[in-house]
Amino acid sequence: MLETLLMGALLLGIMLLLLAGGVWIAMTLAIVGWVGQAFFTNTLPGKNLFSAFWESNASWELAALPLFIWMGEILFRTKLSEEMFEGLRPWLNRVPGRLMHTTILGCGVFGSVSGSSAATCATIAKVALPELKRRGYNEKLAIGSLATAGTLGILIPPSITMVVYAVAADASIIRIFLAGFLPGFLLMLLFSGYIGWWSLRHPDQVPPADPPTTFMEKIRLSGNLIPCALLIVFIVWVLVAGWATATECAAFGVLGSLAIAAYGKSLTWQNFKDGIMGATRTSCMIMFILAGAAFLTKTMAFTGIPRELAEWVDSMHLSPYALIGALVVVYLVLGTALDGISMIVLTSAVVLPMIQKAGFDLVWFGIFVVLLVEIAEVTPPVGFNLFVLQNMTGKDSNVIAKAAIPFFFCLVLCIALITLFPGIVTILPDLVMGKEK
Repeated sequence: MLETLLMGALLLGIMLLLLAGGVWIAMTLAIVGWVGQAFFTNTLPGKNLFSAFWESNASWELAALPLFIWMGEILFRTKLSEEMFEGLRPWLNRVPGRLMHTTILGCGVFGSVSGSSAATCATIAKVALPELKRRGYNEKLAIGSLATAGTLGILIPPSITMVVYAVAADASIIRIFLAGFLPGFLLMLLFSGYIGWWSLRHPDQVPPADPPTTFMEKIRLSGNLIPCALLIVFIVWVLVAGWATATECAAFGVLGSLAIAAYGKSLTWQNFKDGIMGATRTSCMIMFILAGAAFLTKTMAFTGIPRELAEWVDSMHLSPYALIGALVVVYLVLGTALDGISMIVLTSAVVLPMIQKAGFDLVWFGIFVVLLVEIAEVTPPVGFNLFVLQNMTGKDSNVIAKAAIPFFFCLVLCIALITLFPGIVTILPDLVMGKEK
């Protein structure tokens, strides 16, 4: 056990050293994975490197990522994003924080369509950040809220991470999907609550309220929301109706946004080409990082670090809530080096029997794990949303992580609330499907 911990500490130290030296994020992950396999296992790192790069990117589901990012580029480079903000402005004018809440609303709605944290974060950031910056909103607060609210993509169904957990736990996918809705709304309320509180504390850093508008004027301005609202409703409708997969929905989203932009006469050949190039750059960056993370995940599996951490917790014979506290620590540690799906796959064989023995509901634990995976998405040094925003804003990932700290504690508070009040998770699946026997 001690040797395994020292091995993990050494690999983490190498990673931090490379990142501090300015090495590309994807290259850093791949180098650390290579060192781990070459010196601490009997495997051939070269063979695993190529297989990891291929397996991580040759995925039909992953095809949704560049398509959703392209949709965000279209919305950003035409008048659609500006019209969306104009439609929301009169309704949020008297709410503390005003248009800053659009980052939370946008991530919540888009997350229900994409099922991906990276796609949600990248798409909403592309649309919201330029508009908020242009209108004079605090950039640090906007970036911090986007880093964490982007994780709603894996909490609000449908979610790839939930599907992976359901398969690993042999649990009902539909029950776990239903269980994610109320915690997702709770998390949105916590994020928006912090934005409102921050705005009341720093009124000088929030643009002044616009003059009051009549109800009819609000209705007229809300007409600007119709194009984007119809697009989102259509995507959600075909997904829920079972007429299209998430990847096909992404394709519909691109076609819909192109059609709306063309109808509004804001689509030109220049912004069409710029949108394709922007989506290509962002998608390649994300896929390159995914490939590096996949190779590092293989290294973690070969070294057995996640399994030994879980077995170490099991050997303590803790009380139920002490067990939950210990698992929080373990998953936070694993989140500094692994993506969420890998965390679930590598630990489920040991952790799930412990959870059942302690008397916890597997559906509840699924949402608990997803929330911990969300925290991993904004935890340095391998916080995936931090890397996405770093590429899009040019700011260092540590600066973005610092901006996300208050919202990080909102995630922790949400975990505490569902632990103290598990009904937040279980009430909806029990109402819809009946209690499990």
